Amino acid sequence: MKINVATTDITAVATPALVVNLFSGVKAPGGATGAVDAALDGAISRLIEDGEIKGKQGELTLLHTMGKIGPARVVVAGLGKQDDFDADVARRVSSEALRYLRQRGVCQAVTIAHGAGVGGLSPEAAGRAVAEGSLLGLYRFDRYHSKNNGASGDSEEGDGEFAELTIAERDAARAQAIRDGAAQGRIVAEATLIARNMVNEPANVMNPTAMAETARWVAQEYGLGFETLDNAQMKEMGMGAFIGVAQGSDEPAKLIILTYEGDPDNPGNNLGLIGKGITFDTGGISLKPAGGMESMKGDMAGGASVIAAMQIIAQLRPRINVTGMVAATENMPGGSAQRPGDVVRAMNGKTIEVINTDAEGRLVLADALCLARQRGLTRLVDIATLTGAMVTTLGKACTGVMGNDAALIDGVIQAGHQTGEKFWELPMFDEYKELIRSDVADMKNSGGRQAGSISAAFLLKEFVEGAAWAHLDIAGTSTSEKASGYLVKGATGAPARTLAQLAVNLANGS
Repeated sequence: MKINVATTDITAVATPALVVNLFSGVKAPGGATGAVDAALDGAISRLIEDGEIKGKQGELTLLHTMGKIGPARVVVAGLGKQDDFDADVARRVSSEALRYLRQRGVCQAVTIAHGAGVGGLSPEAAGRAVAEGSLLGLYRFDRYHSKNNGASGDSEEGDGEFAELTIAERDAARAQAIRDGAAQGRIVAEATLIARNMVNEPANVMNPTAMAETARWVAQEYGLGFETLDNAQMKEMGMGAFIGVAQGSDEPAKLIILTYEGDPDNPGNNLGLIGKGITFDTGGISLKPAGGMESMKGDMAGGASVIAAMQIIAQLRPRINVTGMVAATENMPGGSAQRPGDVVRAMNGKTIEVINTDAEGRLVLADALCLARQRGLTRLVDIATLTGAMVTTLGKACTGVMGNDAALIDGVIQAGHQTGEKFWELPMFDEYKELIRSDVADMKNSGGRQAGSISAAFLLKEFVEGAAWAHLDIAGTSTSEKASGYLVKGATGAPARTLAQLAVNLANGS
């Protein structure tokens, strides 16, 4: 979709649709909405008076202008209470308004920059929110629908693609700030959509080799360093935990490494992003139930978010060195698959008793974390669809966070406030470590049903070796069951935007 910013009179511009807004409780609209209301002889005010427009968040009201003004239609989007307004509301409103129009066959519109007036956002922040929310909210994954058989993938959606959005601002200086913000919003959204595509792809397409090729493309396109390690290299390096998972599949495993040097003269100013990339998870010998197993194509969402975050970072160019690693393999029950009861040795020499082969994500991450430490990374964030227990604990509303460094954990949560992605810290009390105690090895890979997400984090903690570390369990937040705001049904791309924001904040000392 093309996004323009124009200095124009919104009542005169010829467009199929114009999007304006209203806070709840407002009786007499002002600003741009007031100008449209006046040009329509008070039509919006009358609807407010009649109670048809209340300004509630998510409320959308369509008016046909009947030739009275340039726009053929006006959508009045509710912003909710002014005290609750922030950039995330602007993102959601932008996405919902454009989806609403697309459902009605309208694929071109003009919008005001939500929040750039009495909403309190800077013009740049408003422009970024509108662009980001619009691109994210209009996303759909339909590449496998045959175009000639009437299938669209969503009976509520129009067939057309939204072609053009113009953000209108009468003041030239503010328009330039909005334009700058919209450019940033596009950078963030387009990378997030790549993550969504990777997660939504079927596993016969998005295998470890395809993940590596996607990362290679990102590196070449945006100037990142790139390398991969294959099975033989990882075995030679002593990555027994990773290889133990990979050996059950005929698909070659890949440890994908992307590097960004934003502060090359200060190598200690670094951040490592480590993503789980299980491109299909059968559970291995500890086979999962058949029902719902098709969703396990998305068990690489953590890795996808790392690749997307590196794409954003490469364009925003924060003054910090960032390394992204993705531990990519399938977890299959082939003839060479590891068995419950096997003992594997990770790169740092620690041994792990494999109690359940379906607890494989923590095994591949263990060796990736070891490699990150070997390469001198001192701040580590790992991202994984690690445990079903996290969905039981927090549902799909927020990501669980655990770790050993309060400042880094707080930094993740704060970055999430900025991006609209929610995080909640779970405790790491020493008592939970007992759950992974093994009689035959240094630890076991599953502590059973008790505190399943926390015991998994305790295993990972054994491999960070003195680094500041945060673990993000995105089992619930990697996908959405329905369209809501700028999320659509399917992959969310979380938490790529937060990871990139964390890098920016760390570079800025915040």
